[in-house]
Amino acid sequence: MIRQRAGLRFRICALAFGLACGLLIARPSLAAPFESWAAVVVAGDSKGSLGGPTEAFDNARRDIAKAFSGLGLAPGQIVQFSVRPEAERAQKPQKSSVRGIYDSLGAMAPGAAGCLVYFTSHGDPRGALVDDQILPPSILGAMLDRSCGTKPTVVVISACFSGVFVPALAKPNRMILTAARPDRTSFGCGEADTYPYFDACFLSALSQVGDFIALGRAVGVCVRDREREAGLSPPSEPQVWIGPQLRPLLPLLSFPAPPSR
Repeated sequence: MIRQRAGLRFRICALAFGLACGLLIARPSLAAPFESWAAVVVAGDSKGSLGGPTEAFDNARRDIAKAFSGLGLAPGQIVQFSVRPEAERAQKPQKSSVRGIYDSLGAMAPGAAGCLVYFTSHGDPRGALVDDQILPPSILGAMLDRSCGTKPTVVVISACFSGVFVPALAKPNRMILTAARPDRTSFGCGEADTYPYFDACFLSALSQVGDFIALGRAVGVCVRDREREAGLSPPSEPQVWIGPQLRPLLPLLSFPAPPSR
């Protein structure tokens, strides 16, 4: 019995070690942990909260993609999507569509060490808006399962009610950040806004923290403070979920140090 228990403990430890090693081997080096990752950054709408045109989502999409490049991702490993791709020739985004996003992930992810997926758009309790379609959590979950699989994956959903994505996307190898609880709106997607509040806080925190764990905490604090300052209620309460396989790896996936002033 003692030998059986010892053997069982050994097999469990070996399995855990193997899973951790699999995640680590997927990265090319600790010096450039995101160099071989793949990213898609999606602006899912171009209308503000009152129905007029807004640049908030495209501004966020453009600058989030630039920030991911600053993490070390190769330019060819970041694909951007916009509802109005014809309005921007420099970045050459693709037209936002669920199929296009899936095809890009399917093309890039097999050769990548990990996946970064960022949506900024309107949302409702059914999911996030991608052009004229609602992307449900179950469909996004299936897309990630088939493309990124068990690779380390960070998914960010900046939209109202985006907490609805957490249960469907939660896997041991994933981190999920959402702009709001499942039953709350988020803020900052008006016609005159530069960025949604969550996206502004994500960009600000990314330049100040060292890894994604610290980033999740910092974004939540930033959003809470901005909403209090603006007198907005009820608070959106951004959500963070980190899978048990990915949690010990994230501190090793450190961000480049910001340039000294």
